[in-house]
Amino acid sequence: MSGMVRKFDLVVIGAGPGGYVAAIRAAQLGLKVACVERENLGGICLNWGCIPTKALLRSAEIYHQMHRAKEFGLSVEGASFDLDAIVKRSRGVAAQMNGGIKGLFKKNKVTAIMGEAKIAAKGKVVVKTEKGEETLTAKNIIVATGARARELPGLEADGDLVWTYRHALVPTRMPKKLLVIGSGAIGIEFASFYNTLGADTTVVEVMDRVLPVEDKDISAFAKKQFEKQGMKILQKTTVKKLDRAKGKVTAHFEAG
Repeated sequence: MSGMVRKFDLVVIGAGPGGYVAAIRAAQLGLKVACVERENLGGICLNWGCIPTKALLRSAEIYHQMHRAKEFGLSVEGASFDLDAIVKRSRGVAAQMNGGIKGLFKKNKVTAIMGEAKIAAKGKVVVKTEKGEETLTAKNIIVATGARARELPGLEADGDLVWTYRHALVPTRMPKKLLVIGSGAIGIEFASFYNTLGADTTVVEVMDRVLPVEDKDISAFAKKQFEKQGMKILQKTTVKKLDRAKGKVTAHFEAG
């Protein structure tokens, strides 16, 4: 593989929703296309973001409705959940989507190359794959590398007691008490999921309302609903530091 040069009309770096859609469309328009991805086709969104998160939320929603069965004239005895099975279903949904993109690439004759890409010179992309380095030449290059989660100083994740969204998607155990720092879409989704399954959940938001990028009315409505479901929400609050001890973390807040 090393030293090999392949020619394309277009090389797309990144196979998330930005990259894979562009690659397929370009191929449909007659270009010879390669799409380079270092982790999973579909990027964060399909594998570690929106899709598996919605699958978890769907399980939580059904569990929530089971407890309301009586309102609908139904009876559900001893409703309980299996966290491993919920996670397994969520991962399965993500894997299915990932496979779907593989199929679309094949159908549209897009060459998928798994590895880390670097633009070495004008029209030249070098890819570090498992088998060595490969060089791609192309008249056009699209950079669709997405974003990554920022680690906050002093609040770094360890995967045990302090999680990133990735750890939260594949939990090995159910937290008794959970603090969610940040109430953007991702924070609120995880808060909602774990709260519904019975974790004592608190959300801390530095801005003056939850879901700060949404419409004010939506923020107010969402806050009311989440509080009704037993969630604690602290606005205009910052987490200053975490004290980590065996089996527990103590968070220090600063309000206002």
